[in-house]
Amino acid sequence: MPALLEGKCAVITGAGRGQGREIALAMAGRGVKVVVNDLGGEVDGTGSDRAPADEVVAEIKKSGGIAVASYDSVADFTAAEKIINACVNKFGRIDILVNCAGIGGRWGVPFWETKKEDWDAVIAVNLNGTFNTCRHALAFMVKQKTGRIINFSSPAWLGMGTGAYPASKGAVVSFTTGLAQQMALEGYQITCNSIVPIADTRMSPRRGRENYKRLFQAGLINRQIYEESCDPPGPEHIPAIVLYLATDEATNINGQVIGASRGRVALYSWPTEIRGLYKDGVWTLDELVQRIPATLAQGMPTARG
Repeated sequence: MPALLEGKCAVITGAGRGQGREIALAMAGRGVKVVVNDLGGEVDGTGSDRAPADEVVAEIKKSGGIAVASYDSVADFTAAEKIINACVNKFGRIDILVNCAGIGGRWGVPFWETKKEDWDAVIAVNLNGTFNTCRHALAFMVKQKTGRIINFSSPAWLGMGTGAYPASKGAVVSFTTGLAQQMALEGYQITCNSIVPIADTRMSPRRGRENYKRLFQAGLINRQIYEESCDPPGPEHIPAIVLYLATDEATNINGQVIGASRGRVALYSWPTEIRGLYKDGVWTLDELVQRIPATLAQGMPTARG
């Protein structure tokens, strides 16, 4: 195999455990110089611990790779700049940014009982953290005119739940798509893609089989997501597609949403208009009452109590 990633320099957030750890090890094994960033907090975002990042760096170095640890929080704009600067200052540039850091918040709490601070904490890490690192990394990538950004979303972006987690993961997809379009419009060889993984990690949803069964029976998720969410594969299934998107071979893949799980790499479709009503002038309520049931709403299940 050619040296597809040899000599590249990368920042991987959330790299102390789970999918991030597997990606960091896989990239280092391909000759990438890696900044292993991890605050070392709990699933709900509380606490910190330097050990996870240090352990991954030690493992990389033991195997002959090159890595440095970073313990800063992606949720802090200034701290996120330090994460990116750690790569540039140590290795001279940044070629790859993988935003794997994320928290799940408090599972099992009805939305109408959600505390604002819980909502804010998830948005701060999952969405703002993605913005923060992308913002600082692009300041260097734009000067280089090249780069690869891979942001982690989740099947939750399809509407699995009502809390901050699915909201943040849906926003990551939209943010990444917009970023990709801007980079292409400006003529930079900088690609931005979203990964939608299913893997057994600390972040695996805690809602249980019954909840997924309800979602599947309601037609809100397909059978593949249902079955793999109930029995998620290990995180070692995820790195290969992330590494591929980071190579020069993937220059033509930009602004896409890629699914990954047990033996599966898949491309998600984009929302598009499927039906429409058109007229010259302004629609009235009475006209819509007459027209929508047989057109836009045709085939939709009724929702009357």
